[in-house]
Amino acid sequence: MQANALPMQADAFTMQADAFTMQADAFTMQADAFLMQADAFTLSGIAKFNSLRINEMLYLVKK
Repeated sequence: MQANALPMQADAFTMQADAFTMQADAFTMQADAFLMQADAFTLSGIAKFNSLRINEMLYLVKK
């Protein structure tokens, strides 16, 4: 019975390591999604800033 206990413990350890890896992968995916949202927000802000600057230059040209 004891001879079978060691492989079972190794299997349990492997399963725990796999679960930890899956949790780490999920965390990485969440971080990637957050960064994509931050990038989209940044690009939106840059576009808005550029639009305002262009409108300001067009206004100044008309004067």
